[in-house]
Amino acid sequence: MAFSRKNLLLRVKEINELYVEKAKLGLSTEYIYRTFIRPRYHISRSTLYEYLTIPYERQLREIAQRERAEKVQNPTLFD
Repeated sequence: MAFSRKNLLLRVKEINELYVEKAKLGLSTEYIYRTFIRPRYHISRSTLYEYLTIPYERQLREIAQRERAEKVQNPTLFD
C-alpha cells in the first residue's frame, strides 16, 4: 500500500483521541502507552510523543480543502 499523509493523520487522530480519553481518567502516560497503545498500534514511546504534538486537525482540513479543489478542477466521468 502506498504511503498517504491522510492515512497517517487519521491514525494520529485515533491515537490522540484514545490518549486524551484515558488521560482524563487520571492515568499516566506510561500506563496508557503500555496498556492501550503499544499492544494495538505497535509504535514506540518516542513515536507516541511525536504523534501527540502533530496538529492533525488543521492538516486534515487542509487536505480536505485540497481534495475538494482538485475535484472541482478535474471532474471525472462518474461525478
